[in-house]
Amino acid sequence: MSITRKKGPLYLQIKKIIKDRILQGVYPLGTIIPSEPQLENEFNVSKMTVRNAIQKLVQEGYVDKRSGIGTKVISNTSFTKWSKGKNFTEILVGEGHKIEKRLLGSEIVRNDEDTELFEMFGEQCVRVERLYILDGKPYIHYVHFLTSDIPNVELEGLDIQSLYDLIEEHNIELENFRDRFTVAVASVESENLLGIPAGTPLLKRLRYSYDSEGRVIEYSIGHYNTELQHYLVSYDV
Repeated sequence: MSITRKKGPLYLQIKKIIKDRILQGVYPLGTIIPSEPQLENEFNVSKMTVRNAIQKLVQEGYVDKRSGIGTKVISNTSFTKWSKGKNFTEILVGEGHKIEKRLLGSEIVRNDEDTELFEMFGEQCVRVERLYILDGKPYIHYVHFLTSDIPNVELEGLDIQSLYDLIEEHNIELENFRDRFTVAVASVESENLLGIPAGTPLLKRLRYSYDSEGRVIEYSIGHYNTELQHYLVSYDV
């Protein structure tokens, strides 16, 4: 995994990578993550850098480090303010599934000919395309549109990082979100990415994420192959 000092302290980058692996089920709950020497070799960093990353994960409650045993995953639930927005994938990981995110591309787009995007973001926004892999099979095709306050150059790590964590890192606080669901036939591109027959009806989710001033920060379109896994919602009472 490539990390660079241009993106900030190395130990924080490693912490984020390990945390996302935990949240995605790469390191399941109750298992021991790779040893410090293994992580040093993977990221080509010093022992102290790895130890600082692990210590941050311990402080945030994701892992427990014990001498002679190793570093054990003790929580795979995000503790950020936006945890509810990520609840679906956390449910799947909690049931023992593995989620992989694949960044297909990102670019700055002009909204001159798209009235809806222009009303939400103004003259331009950032378009991000991702594919979610569930237990090795294509599951969700997402197209996200983000405020241009988030530079496109910083989106390279979205094959591992949470989109909402990235938003929070830019000191943008998401206050609420609104989801709309329908059933629709996806584009040919989505059908090919998901490996489904042409004309197959899919669950389509539109999400609008707002900041405290009511501005749309993220608008996303997701097509789900629910034959592979139903969409799940968990309610706390």
